[in-house]
Amino acid sequence: MPLVTSTDMFKKAYEGGYAIGAFNVNNMEIIQGITEAAKEENAPLILQVSAGARKYANHTYLMKLIEAALIETDLPICVHLDHGDSFELCKSCIEGGFTSVMIDGSHLSFEENIKLTKQVTDYAHDKGVVVEGELGRLAGVEDAVNVSEKDSSYTDPDQVEEFVKKTGVDSLAIAIGTSHGAFKFKGEPQLRFDILEEVQNRLSGFPIVLHGASSVIPEFVEMINTYGGNMPGAKGVPEDMLRKAASMAVCKINIDSDLRLAMTANIRKHFADHPDHFDPRQYLSPARAAIKGLVRNKLVNVLGCNGKA
Repeated sequence: MPLVTSTDMFKKAYEGGYAIGAFNVNNMEIIQGITEAAKEENAPLILQVSAGARKYANHTYLMKLIEAALIETDLPICVHLDHGDSFELCKSCIEGGFTSVMIDGSHLSFEENIKLTKQVTDYAHDKGVVVEGELGRLAGVEDAVNVSEKDSSYTDPDQVEEFVKKTGVDSLAIAIGTSHGAFKFKGEPQLRFDILEEVQNRLSGFPIVLHGASSVIPEFVEMINTYGGNMPGAKGVPEDMLRKAASMAVCKINIDSDLRLAMTANIRKHFADHPDHFDPRQYLSPARAAIKGLVRNKLVNVLGCNGKA
């Protein structure tokens, strides 16, 4: 099966009251863990590549690994650029075979965000590629994204109709209280479902995206801290909140930090349990298995997209 766009995925997800998992990938083991879980659960997938991942692993290597996943799973898979910050980066990914790109102009003024997003959308649509835009700014740190709490802002529902109409985007990432990284909340987790509901009312049938939606699984944080790590106070988005969002207008939920935590926790534990091991296959195998288990739980219990491929 060739790579697909997210258009049909989102239409089915919106009508079915579930969301598609958008998982960030950086290497072979992460891709294998994600796609093996999706194959077993017969779930559609979005594999996200950030600018940092492209720099780390190389565009060609990542695309060939994803090509292998297509052969092995025969699943509908969309390859998406996560947080593209320029027209040039989006153009490079489109020309390199991506079927979806995100242009993040959320750091710009409303007018400049529209201008940049429309430039990318016009180019992408001409090539059969879909585009995600963003309104509002998420706090937190992840790869090249670094937004302080004081610089973050919720999405203004009064702007969404004009933004979508003038840019022509295919989906919209909004800010309702999620954030990037593993330290999402200082107090009790809280999402602005009132904003999501208002956006849903104003953009009927239009797919909405949640970034920064890892749950920061306590089990993995505890494992990291037990085996030499230092992550006090790490806290994510409760899975029941994500499931509620998926039952509304949210059709794509981004998950990155949870994958990193699962991998790191199991590598740390393996080294502690087997100090004599030095073969990467020995410690990457349980890390890959942990990612697979994590993703299966997300597909079934959080996203609700199992059996939807």
